[in-house]
Amino acid sequence: MKKLIYVMSLLTLLVAGCTTVPPADRRVAEKAQITELAASIRALGPEVDPEEAERAARIAYSHTHELAIQYQITDPPLIHNTKVNMGLRPRGLCWHWAEDIENRLKQENFQTLDLHRAIANSDNPFRIEHSTAIVSRKGDSMFDGIVLDPWRKGGILHWTPTRTDTDYNWLPRQQVFEAKRERLRARQRLSTQG
Repeated sequence: MKKLIYVMSLLTLLVAGCTTVPPADRRVAEKAQITELAASIRALGPEVDPEEAERAARIAYSHTHELAIQYQITDPPLIHNTKVNMGLRPRGLCWHWAEDIENRLKQENFQTLDLHRAIANSDNPFRIEHSTAIVSRKGDSMFDGIVLDPWRKGGILHWTPTRTDTDYNWLPRQQVFEAKRERLRARQRLSTQG
């Protein structure tokens, strides 16, 4: 346990910055980001209601901030994950963020936007599996949408078009779940044959 705490402390020192952004500057930067995200959501197509795009962007940012407080985010994502898995924090794994952001946005009953869930790295043994929520124009696939990822930057909303996200190769969540179920069935068949 002492070794784990030492490693976590060392990682925190290596990853954490030594400066902070003053609150007023942070609010100005966030307002600019909300405006930029809203414009990107509107650009998904002419059918997207500008008011819905602005509301989705504003909620994605404000709910990310609320969740960061609720999840007690004080560390970079991987360290926070360790704390959640050790029972030291209530939530904050990537799928918690994705689930909570998606559920909050669903409350808005958007008429011109759809919400999707995606998973990356499900078949990569060298990277941790990662979940996210995606917003798209009504009727479009998740691949034509925008990734809303509050986990990646530890409680600061990261967003990018799905197709240009160079950090992750996203797949529909249901497709990943079905592939996992099929692998489980295959293992069960092998164990009953052997």
